[in-house]
Amino acid sequence: MANLMMLALALAVGLTAHAATAQTSEPPDSGPRPQGARLDLTGPFHTRTPWRLDVSEGPPTKDYGDNDAPGALTLCLHRGPDGPCVSAPVTVPLRATPPDDPIAWEPHYLLTARPVWPRGPKAAPLLLIVTGSLNSGDGDQLVTTQLVRYDAARDGFRRVYARTTGHNMNEEVRFVRAGPLRGAVISAEPQSRRPFGYWIVVSQPTPGGDYRQVLRFGSATRYNDGNPLAVIDSEMPGIERRLGLWKPGAPLPAPRLMGDGKPCLSPKLKHGELWCG
Repeated sequence: MANLMMLALALAVGLTAHAATAQTSEPPDSGPRPQGARLDLTGPFHTRTPWRLDVSEGPPTKDYGDNDAPGALTLCLHRGPDGPCVSAPVTVPLRATPPDDPIAWEPHYLLTARPVWPRGPKAAPLLLIVTGSLNSGDGDQLVTTQLVRYDAARDGFRRVYARTTGHNMNEEVRFVRAGPLRGAVISAEPQSRRPFGYWIVVSQPTPGGDYRQVLRFGSATRYNDGNPLAVIDSEMPGIERRLGLWKPGAPLPAPRLMGDGKPCLSPKLKHGELWCG
């Protein structure tokens, strides 16, 4: 019971933090929220038979800083009250790790589990799942983002997007909930060579419901350049320009909150990068 309480707390914290950072350009979706470690999928996905997402937690453990941490998570989809655990659509295969570090990629924190609507409230939703690994000694964490789609023809679910990043170098994977890029997933990941910018990748849903990469470029934003905006926000003019959604001279894309939680009231474009003046 204590483990489930820790899981529920981690989930609540994750949902609260997610809503706080998304309030300017990505309003939270309406719809059901997970109750504890269970999410009913029948209503929002209009499934032919009852489906639910269950998340269970293993024995408590220690993180890399020797702090108490929740156990590894098991994510299961169940059909009906007694259906077997179907884990493949909601569990990204663990990457190979060194023998002395076998748990680096295990999920231990449930940060988000909720339906999202990539094409508006009248279209089919997706299940957004975000999990985090144990925290490292420097506070970093592997964060895995998944999007799962309901296939009505076979009354089952399948994963249509997955990506894992850290977060200590301002990397991020973002599902866009509003605006001209609604339904897209944008990732910003650090480059390994000078000038130490970021690779910006945009994936968009296809008519069949899968996600396809439509854009990849090196950022104008540089690591630790002093810009208070998230990398994806600072790169939004470049993203939208490359996709034909914004032209120089038009109003700048509105950024989300800055890192300190304050709104950006006077965005400016400098050398292709959006800054808060």
